Amino acid sequence: MKVIYEDNHIIVVNKTASEIVQGDKTGDVPLSETVKEYLKEKYAKPGNVFLGVTHRLDRPVSGLVVFAKTSKALSRLNDMFRLGEVRKTYWAVVKNRPKELEGELTHWLVRNEKQNKSYAYDKEVPNSKKAILRYKLIGHSQNYYLLEVDLQTGRHHQIRCQLAKMGCPIKGDLKYGFPRSNPDGSICLHARRITFIHPVSKEVIDLTASLPGGNLWNGFDMD
Repeated sequence: MKVIYEDNHIIVVNKTASEIVQGDKTGDVPLSETVKEYLKEKYAKPGNVFLGVTHRLDRPVSGLVVFAKTSKALSRLNDMFRLGEVRKTYWAVVKNRPKELEGELTHWLVRNEKQNKSYAYDKEVPNSKKAILRYKLIGHSQNYYLLEVDLQTGRHHQIRCQLAKMGCPIKGDLKYGFPRSNPDGSICLHARRITFIHPVSKEVIDLTASLPGGNLWNGFDMD
Protein backbone atom coordinates (compact mmCIF):
# COMPACT_ATOMS: atom_id res chain seq x y z
CA MET A 1 0.00 0.00 0.00
CA LYS A 2 1.43 3.37 -1.05
CA VAL A 3 0.32 6.43 0.90
CA ILE A 4 0.25 9.52 -1.34
CA TYR A 5 -0.99 12.06 1.23
CA GLU A 6 -1.98 12.05 4.89
CA ASP A 7 -2.99 14.62 7.50
CA ASN A 8 -5.23 14.61 10.58
CA HIS A 9 -8.43 14.31 8.56
CA ILE A 10 -7.75 12.39 5.33
CA ILE A 11 -5.47 9.74 3.89
CA VAL A 12 -5.04 9.11 0.16
CA VAL A 13 -3.51 5.90 -1.19
CA ASN A 14 -2.51 4.54 -4.59
CA LYS A 15 -4.54 1.34 -4.97
CA THR A 16 -3.23 -1.64 -6.91
CA ALA A 17 -5.48 -3.30 -9.47
CA SER A 18 -6.09 -6.41 -7.36
CA GLU A 19 -7.45 -4.68 -4.25
CA ILE A 20 -11.08 -4.11 -3.33
CA VAL A 21 -11.86 -0.83 -1.59
CA GLN A 22 -14.59 -2.25 0.69
CA GLY A 23 -15.40 -5.78 1.81
CA ASP A 24 -17.59 -7.87 -0.50
CA LYS A 25 -18.80 -11.44 -0.94
CA THR A 26 -15.30 -12.65 -1.90
CA GLY A 27 -14.23 -12.28 1.72
CA ASP A 28 -10.87 -10.85 0.58
CA VAL A 29 -9.25 -8.29 2.87
CA PRO A 30 -10.31 -4.86 1.56
CA LEU A 31 -8.07 -1.84 1.19
CA SER A 32 -10.07 -0.06 3.91
CA GLU A 33 -8.96 -2.69 6.45
CA THR A 34 -5.33 -2.50 5.28
CA VAL A 35 -5.38 1.27 5.78
CA LYS A 36 -6.94 0.85 9.23
CA GLU A 37 -4.16 -1.54 10.25
CA TYR A 38 -1.55 0.88 8.90
CA LEU A 39 -3.02 3.73 11.03
CA LYS A 40 -3.36 1.50 14.08
CA GLU A 41 0.32 0.52 13.90
CA LYS A 42 1.64 3.96 12.92
CA TYR A 43 -0.07 5.74 15.81
CA ALA A 44 -0.13 2.78 18.23
CA LYS A 45 -3.88 3.19 18.63
CA PRO A 46 -5.72 0.87 20.99
CA GLY A 47 -9.19 -0.28 19.97
CA ASN A 48 -10.93 0.52 16.71
CA VAL A 49 -9.63 3.04 14.19
CA PHE A 50 -12.16 5.30 12.45
CA LEU A 51 -11.89 5.22 8.66
CA GLY A 52 -14.60 6.38 6.27
CA VAL A 53 -14.88 5.30 2.63
CA THR A 54 -15.67 8.39 0.52
CA HIS A 55 -15.73 6.78 -2.95
CA ARG A 56 -14.79 3.54 -4.67
CA LEU A 57 -12.71 2.23 -7.54
CA ASP A 58 -13.63 -0.99 -9.33
CA ARG A 59 -11.41 -3.87 -8.25
CA PRO A 60 -9.47 -4.19 -11.55
CA VAL A 61 -8.78 -0.41 -11.62
CA SER A 62 -5.68 1.14 -10.00
CA GLY A 63 -5.02 4.61 -8.65
CA LEU A 64 -6.04 7.21 -6.09
CA VAL A 65 -8.54 6.46 -3.32
CA VAL A 66 -9.45 9.02 -0.64
CA PHE A 67 -10.38 7.89 2.88
CA ALA A 68 -11.60 10.05 5.77
CA LYS A 69 -9.94 9.75 9.18
CA THR A 70 -12.61 11.80 10.99
CA SER A 71 -16.40 11.87 10.85
CA LYS A 72 -16.30 15.61 10.04
CA ALA A 73 -14.14 14.97 6.97
CA LEU A 74 -16.28 11.99 5.93
CA SER A 75 -19.58 13.89 5.87
CA ARG A 76 -18.07 16.83 4.00
CA LEU A 77 -16.26 14.64 1.47
CA ASN A 78 -19.42 12.61 0.88
CA ASP A 79 -21.24 15.84 0.03
CA MET A 80 -18.39 17.00 -2.23
CA PHE A 81 -18.36 13.76 -4.21
CA ARG A 82 -22.14 13.81 -4.50
CA LEU A 83 -22.16 17.42 -5.73
CA GLY A 84 -19.34 16.84 -8.24
CA GLU A 85 -16.88 19.09 -6.40
CA VAL A 86 -14.04 16.56 -6.63
CA ARG A 87 -12.22 16.53 -9.97
CA LYS A 88 -11.06 13.07 -11.01
CA THR A 89 -8.76 12.41 -13.98
CA TYR A 90 -8.12 8.90 -15.28
CA TRP A 91 -5.69 7.42 -17.79
CA ALA A 92 -6.94 4.56 -19.97
CA VAL A 93 -5.09 2.32 -22.43
CA VAL A 94 -7.12 1.35 -25.51
CA LYS A 95 -6.35 -0.60 -28.69
CA ASN A 96 -8.40 1.49 -31.11
CA ARG A 97 -7.67 5.09 -31.96
CA PRO A 98 -10.66 7.34 -31.28
CA LYS A 99 -12.04 9.09 -34.37
CA GLU A 100 -11.68 12.48 -32.68
CA LEU A 101 -8.50 13.39 -30.80
CA GLU A 102 -10.62 14.82 -27.97
CA GLY A 103 -14.27 15.26 -27.20
CA GLU A 104 -17.16 14.99 -24.77
CA LEU A 105 -19.25 11.84 -24.49
CA THR A 106 -22.83 12.00 -23.23
CA HIS A 107 -24.81 8.79 -22.78
CA TRP A 108 -27.62 7.46 -20.63
CA LEU A 109 -26.47 4.44 -18.64
CA VAL A 110 -28.66 1.62 -17.38
CA ARG A 111 -27.15 -0.61 -14.69
CA ASN A 112 -27.87 -4.33 -14.73
CA GLU A 113 -27.35 -5.49 -11.13
CA LYS A 114 -27.33 -9.22 -11.94
CA GLN A 115 -24.61 -8.84 -14.56
CA ASN A 116 -22.80 -6.08 -12.63
CA LYS A 117 -22.63 -4.20 -15.91
CA SER A 118 -23.90 -0.94 -17.37
CA TYR A 119 -25.31 -0.33 -20.85
CA ALA A 120 -24.97 2.98 -22.69
CA TYR A 121 -27.71 4.55 -24.78
CA ASP A 122 -27.61 7.66 -26.99
CA LYS A 123 -30.99 8.85 -25.72
CA GLU A 124 -32.73 8.77 -22.37
CA VAL A 125 -34.44 5.44 -21.67
CA PRO A 126 -36.32 4.11 -18.61
CA ASN A 127 -34.17 3.78 -15.45
CA SER A 128 -31.20 5.48 -17.11
CA LYS A 129 -28.81 8.03 -15.61
CA LYS A 130 -27.05 10.70 -17.62
CA ALA A 131 -23.29 10.17 -17.89
CA ILE A 132 -20.81 12.74 -19.17
CA LEU A 133 -17.04 12.54 -19.58
CA ARG A 134 -14.37 14.35 -21.54
CA TYR A 135 -11.49 12.48 -23.16
CA LYS A 136 -8.26 13.46 -24.89
CA LEU A 137 -5.69 11.37 -26.76
CA ILE A 138 -2.41 12.08 -24.95
CA GLY A 139 -0.08 9.27 -26.04
CA HIS A 140 0.54 6.35 -28.37
CA SER A 141 2.77 3.29 -28.59
CA GLN A 142 3.24 0.70 -31.30
CA ASN A 143 0.07 -1.16 -30.32
CA TYR A 144 -2.03 1.06 -28.04
CA TYR A 145 -3.35 4.55 -27.42
CA LEU A 146 -3.39 6.45 -24.12
CA LEU A 147 -6.47 8.50 -23.27
CA GLU A 148 -6.88 11.04 -20.48
CA VAL A 149 -10.44 11.07 -19.13
CA ASP A 150 -12.09 13.76 -17.00
CA LEU A 151 -15.24 12.52 -15.30
CA GLN A 152 -18.12 15.00 -15.17
CA THR A 153 -20.51 12.52 -13.49
CA GLY A 154 -19.90 9.40 -11.38
CA ARG A 155 -21.87 6.46 -12.70
CA HIS A 156 -21.41 2.68 -12.35
CA HIS A 157 -18.59 1.54 -14.68
CA GLN A 158 -18.97 4.87 -16.49
CA ILE A 159 -15.56 5.16 -18.18
CA ARG A 160 -15.46 1.48 -19.10
CA CYS A 161 -18.96 1.61 -20.57
CA GLN A 162 -18.70 4.93 -22.41
CA LEU A 163 -15.28 4.25 -23.98
CA ALA A 164 -16.53 0.85 -25.16
CA LYS A 165 -19.61 2.51 -26.66
CA MET A 166 -17.24 4.85 -28.53
CA GLY A 167 -15.46 1.80 -29.98
CA CYS A 168 -12.47 2.00 -27.63
CA PRO A 169 -12.80 -0.71 -24.96
CA ILE A 170 -10.10 -0.56 -22.29
CA LYS A 171 -7.25 -3.09 -22.57
CA GLY A 172 -8.06 -6.20 -20.53
CA ASP A 173 -11.73 -5.33 -19.99
CA LEU A 174 -13.50 -8.48 -21.19
CA LYS A 175 -16.80 -7.31 -19.68
CA TYR A 176 -16.90 -4.35 -22.07
CA GLY A 177 -15.64 -5.96 -25.22
CA PHE A 178 -11.85 -6.18 -25.13
CA PRO A 179 -10.91 -9.55 -26.67
CA ARG A 180 -8.29 -10.65 -24.11
CA SER A 181 -7.88 -10.30 -20.36
CA ASN A 182 -4.69 -9.04 -18.71
CA PRO A 183 -2.65 -11.80 -17.01
CA ASP A 184 -3.12 -10.23 -13.56
CA GLY A 185 -6.86 -9.68 -13.96
CA SER A 186 -6.49 -5.90 -14.10
CA ILE A 187 -7.86 -3.54 -16.70
CA CYS A 188 -5.69 -0.67 -17.97
CA LEU A 189 -7.59 2.12 -16.24
CA HIS A 190 -5.77 4.22 -13.65
CA ALA A 191 -7.15 6.95 -11.39
CA ARG A 192 -4.25 9.27 -12.15
CA ARG A 193 -5.10 12.60 -10.49
CA ILE A 194 -7.57 14.03 -7.98
CA THR A 195 -8.19 17.66 -7.07
CA PHE A 196 -10.47 19.01 -4.32
CA ILE A 197 -10.76 21.58 -1.54
CA HIS A 198 -9.70 20.05 1.77
CA PRO A 199 -12.88 19.40 3.79
CA VAL A 200 -11.47 21.04 6.95
CA SER A 201 -8.47 23.28 6.16
CA LYS A 202 -10.00 24.50 2.85
CA GLU A 203 -6.61 24.21 1.10
CA VAL A 204 -6.47 22.97 -2.48
CA ILE A 205 -5.40 19.31 -2.55
CA ASP A 206 -4.02 18.26 -5.96
CA LEU A 207 -2.53 14.75 -6.07
CA THR A 208 -1.10 12.56 -8.82
CA ALA A 209 -0.57 8.79 -8.55
CA SER A 210 2.47 7.10 -10.07
CA LEU A 211 1.65 4.69 -12.88
CA PRO A 212 1.48 0.91 -12.47
CA GLY A 213 4.79 -0.81 -13.11
CA GLY A 214 5.70 -2.52 -16.37
CA ASN A 215 6.58 -1.57 -19.91
CA LEU A 216 3.03 -0.96 -21.10
CA TRP A 217 2.25 2.16 -19.05
CA ASN A 218 5.73 3.58 -19.45
CA GLY A 219 6.09 2.86 -23.16
CA PHE A 220 3.99 5.69 -24.57
CA ASP A 221 5.20 8.58 -26.69
CA MET A 222 3.27 11.51 -25.27
CA ASP A 223 1.44 13.58 -27.87
